[in-house]
Amino acid sequence: MEEKWWMRSVVYQIYPRSFCDSNQDGVGDLNGIRSKIPYLKKLGIDVIWLSPVYESPNADNGYDISNYYAISPEFGTMEEMKSLIRECRESGIRIVMDLVVNHTSDEHAWFLEAKKSEDSPYRDYYIWRKGEAGSPPNDLRACFGGSAWEYSEETGAHYLHLFGVKQPDLNWENDAVRKEIWNMMNYWIDLGIGGFRMDVIDLIGKVPDQGITGNGPMLHTYLQEMNRETFGTKDLLTVGECWGADPEKGRMYSDPARRELSMIFQFEQSMLDEQPGKEKWDLRPLQLRELKQVFTRWQTEMEGHGWNSLFWNNHDLPRIVSRWGDDGVYRVASAKMLATLLHGMKGTPYIYQGEEIGMTNMPFHSFTEFQDIESLNMIQERLEKGYLPEEIMKSLRAKSRDNARTPMQWNSGLQAGFTEGQPWCPVNPNYREINAARALGDQDSIFYYYQKLINLRKTEDILIYGSYELLLPEDENIYAYMRAWQGKKWLIVCNFYKEPVPFSYEGTGRTILSNYKENSRTIQNLNNRNLRPYEAAIYELEM
Repeated sequence: MEEKWWMRSVVYQIYPRSFCDSNQDGVGDLNGIRSKIPYLKKLGIDVIWLSPVYESPNADNGYDISNYYAISPEFGTMEEMKSLIRECRESGIRIVMDLVVNHTSDEHAWFLEAKKSEDSPYRDYYIWRKGEAGSPPNDLRACFGGSAWEYSEETGAHYLHLFGVKQPDLNWENDAVRKEIWNMMNYWIDLGIGGFRMDVIDLIGKVPDQGITGNGPMLHTYLQEMNRETFGTKDLLTVGECWGADPEKGRMYSDPARRELSMIFQFEQSMLDEQPGKEKWDLRPLQLRELKQVFTRWQTEMEGHGWNSLFWNNHDLPRIVSRWGDDGVYRVASAKMLATLLHGMKGTPYIYQGEEIGMTNMPFHSFTEFQDIESLNMIQERLEKGYLPEEIMKSLRAKSRDNARTPMQWNSGLQAGFTEGQPWCPVNPNYREINAARALGDQDSIFYYYQKLINLRKTEDILIYGSYELLLPEDENIYAYMRAWQGKKWLIVCNFYKEPVPFSYEGTGRTILSNYKENSRTIQNLNNRNLRPYEAAIYELEM
């Protein structure tokens, strides 16, 4: 594949509401982000994925947009948005905007007009169906629970919402809808952004009458049209959120010859601690062999025909150090191990705010502490089904999206330095021990380890071009793989758990990076070693 700038880039996702509050109203904002550009520059990232900052009633924290051309007042102004884009550019950082076009808010002007009358020129911007005797047209379920159809009294019809009732789905079969979206995308491109992250983009080709939601028959036709009409001739990063993708579909999205997207987010690895065929709340222990199989399939099957995104965390997922690491005694070691495992692979890594300092899940104690619409709907549904409160709480502590949305922990002062006001969401009580200021003052911190990984990606061709080979596929404790490029070989070895385990590789290697500081860059004998708890290392093998 022809090299693109985003192949050497590392992306940092900012959830604006929880990042940094500059005006002390308890909500993060654009000027707060601007104030932290030096911090991000020091980390070494060169792309920010900015979760939605558009005008929104916030039924789903900004993923319900009422005006694509305006900034939500709680975040700032359009002038401040333009300043953020410009100042980031001056620091070598590009802004990737969140593109939410599967649905709008029910307070968007289009929907307000559409629901008034069947004769409205905006009626066909959305998906309407008549049900029998007032019942929903079919049994499609919304991702946040309940029916995917909501009755609208004005015209006696149901509209489709694959998410919340305040998030009506757009009708992508309508040419006028697509043209509106192309115009909006080009508006943001002209402002100088670096690309788009496309929210649930695999749903835009839905055929609801046939029960088809993801990967509908027109999906790739729409994406190719989007490419032609907007970013296709621009040097931008485009990444689609595609929950139902496998590597075959991944190649369709990201093979350059198809002229669709740069890459996608796939979530196979994110569902490995769920019981097969059940909901995300039905938990089971992660099997490391399954994780290796999933990552390896994507690494090998995308080779030469597409590009991977690499991520553990985002605003929809729990904190990885709490999920598959150890957020207690071995928090630092396990966070570095998980970073090593991921950043050594082929693809573009994504860091979610706070991941670089090892932020953890929130210690929730009561249902009243949850704010996310998905969590609230789950509590209600499962209580009605007879689940015990302690069962529900266990699932929420593990998987609730609220875990990722607690304020960024900047220092050990008031409200973790996020705000001087009352934060919209409680700060994790461990902020006195886990915060950016403390990390910046410790050369052995998780922050500086991420900094080193990011620098390797910018300077080492083997991470961009090298082949991937899984080692020890059946080992239940060690994730080891080889990267190779032009006569150079790197061995990445990770003990995934806290128990020491033996590891042998016939040969010697120079330590490139290790999460145990007593390892040096001198030659190591890799035979008959004992890996310490959560030990991870990258070795350049002696040839």
